[in-house]
Amino acid sequence: MWTFWVFGVACMAAEGASAVGYPNSSEDPKISSSLHLDTSGQLNRILSSGRAVDCREVGKENISRRCFFIRNNPDCQMDGGFLNYLNGAFCVFPAALQPLAVTLYALWLVYLFLILGVTAEKFFCPNLSAISTKLKLAHNVAVSFGEFVLGPQRHQRRVEYPFLHGVTFLAFGNGAPDVFSAVVAFSDPRTAGLAVGALFGAGIFVTTVVAGGIALVKPFTAASRPFLRDAIFYMVAVFLTFVALYFEEVSLAEALSYLCLYIFYVLTVVVSTWLHKRQRRERPGPSSPAEPELPTDSEDGDTSSANGGEYGEEYRPLLPSEESTLQILTHSLNPLDYRKWRRKPCYWRLLKICKLPVEFVLLLTVPIVDPDREDQNWRRPLNCLHLITGPLVCILTLKSGTYGFHKIHGVFPVWGLVVLLGAALAVVVFCTTRNEEPPRYHWLFAFLGFLVSALWINAAATEVVNVLRTLGVIFRLSNTVLGLTLLAWGNSIGDTFSDLTMARQGYPRMAFSACFGGIIFNMLVGVGLGCLLQMTSSKLVVRLESEGLLVWILAGALGLSLIFSFLSVPAQCFHLGHGYGCCLIVYYLVFLTVALLTEFRVIRLASV
Repeated sequence: MWTFWVFGVACMAAEGASAVGYPNSSEDPKISSSLHLDTSGQLNRILSSGRAVDCREVGKENISRRCFFIRNNPDCQMDGGFLNYLNGAFCVFPAALQPLAVTLYALWLVYLFLILGVTAEKFFCPNLSAISTKLKLAHNVAVSFGEFVLGPQRHQRRVEYPFLHGVTFLAFGNGAPDVFSAVVAFSDPRTAGLAVGALFGAGIFVTTVVAGGIALVKPFTAASRPFLRDAIFYMVAVFLTFVALYFEEVSLAEALSYLCLYIFYVLTVVVSTWLHKRQRRERPGPSSPAEPELPTDSEDGDTSSANGGEYGEEYRPLLPSEESTLQILTHSLNPLDYRKWRRKPCYWRLLKICKLPVEFVLLLTVPIVDPDREDQNWRRPLNCLHLITGPLVCILTLKSGTYGFHKIHGVFPVWGLVVLLGAALAVVVFCTTRNEEPPRYHWLFAFLGFLVSALWINAAATEVVNVLRTLGVIFRLSNTVLGLTLLAWGNSIGDTFSDLTMARQGYPRMAFSACFGGIIFNMLVGVGLGCLLQMTSSKLVVRLESEGLLVWILAGALGLSLIFSFLSVPAQCFHLGHGYGCCLIVYYLVFLTVALLTEFRVIRLASV
């Protein structure tokens, strides 16, 4: 998080210097005169006709003209985000240092994926869990698709049946990075290919590599009815998207059909679960052996559980003592558990060091409500501070700060008004509550935490899309191939580790159900909601710019992988072993090879 601001300040400072003396500046008289002399160049065509040229054509321009091309070509403008990455790559960094810019962008992209994962796992999902608990939603409706509530590295809450698929709140938590990335990408026709590539790419990656890996790690017998149900729904979702790609547009009716299909899926899960439980009550049989609880050794764990563990006695105080308000605030803002730090390996410590700035900023701005704890995670001084920092983050991240920096009557900024109102409310809450007991309205902080963490995820997803688009311009790669590789891998890496860990710990059926259940939410809600939010009363159609043969290879490969699993799994009597896993992984490698060869035009149609 701090890297983000430091890098931004550096870019702005360097950009200011380049405007004065760097020869790429559009104010330079030599470049201006050369532009007027080049009557056949692309730059003059942009200026004279106002038509946009594909931004990836910047590589064909002379080095001295690339900055002007980027700044004046409408296709190179970035509407959202806090940093202009294209301007940084072609105007801030000299051409000789462009590899350095690419390296920084790649590292920043990895860190953005880390921000997405930490925000969704530790802040977005816990608040969604608290909301679902407060609304008294049953776990078969609230928990994430066939997972523990978001996998063993997230919330360690057992579901009643391992094959139950969650369909509402925590499904949204699990797919939050994918859905927000899709919504951001669909906001611009130029980046819609990123959304299509990411949703299809993540689908084929999860249903082949992850599912195959589970079968290789621990052969098992899949749950028949849930698998067939999810496979059918997902094939219908893929077919709908295939039709939208064929006509290169998504109408209002089609966007609503995605959401209606998901609602129908929710009802199907709820009804089938109810029927299954009713049949078990009417026909009692020999009870199945109880499954052991999964270990709850999440990354940061519940600090309260440490008191009774191996290291608990060492840290247990001899006499009970009450912490002061300042001590509560200090301890609440500390994201590091020193007891875990002592016994964790070096790679965990290195990853934790990278996470510390992100976790500190999120702890400072996002409240967390935990209904399973006696105090519900009530931290009086920090929660009062959240009433100031939370709304401030909301107004500064919405539309990249456009609303936050707007001045009321040209005098007082909106963010200043938000700070004053939040401070007044924080004083009232602080004076009417106690450190030891949460107030009755404490559960409302879960909604604030949900909103703030959602906007953090949206801001990070916007930066991810902009960085990927910049890398596509630099390397002349299509948005589709960036979506099916970098964006899909980045959004799926957390689920991959969660599912494989679940399989190693003896729960392969649950992990396999997660593969085919979770991506239904991402596809239906990602496309449906992403397109619906872009529609207005005067624009009821979202255009999808086709990127040629690669899109059809991607859609066809996903469809074939689903058909293969749909036919081969029942043919094996739902017993999945090493052969099935090897076939899926080899299939993905063949698909990825064909996709990359198509991108670099080694494979192409005669008319393309």
